[in-house]
Amino acid sequence: MNEKLRDSDYEWFLDNYLDLFREYGASYLVIKNKTVLGAYKSYAEGVKSVRDRVTLGTFIVQECNGDESAYTNYISSVNF
Repeated sequence: MNEKLRDSDYEWFLDNYLDLFREYGASYLVIKNKTVLGAYKSYAEGVKSVRDRVTLGTFIVQECNGDESAYTNYISSVNF
């Protein structure tokens, strides 16, 4: 997936952040093509849950917690 599509998903997430929080609550959202594929309790759970049906690198996992810290933090690595 090219970076432009991931950036588009991130922008969509930011534009719809409050609505997403109202719908999914505090969670980690797996997003692809401006669609929420699932809401999970952790980043790792989100990746593990979709990796068998969606190619890694073609989606984003974004924290949604109701405030700006969700989209201003950076996760550098995850161990599975």
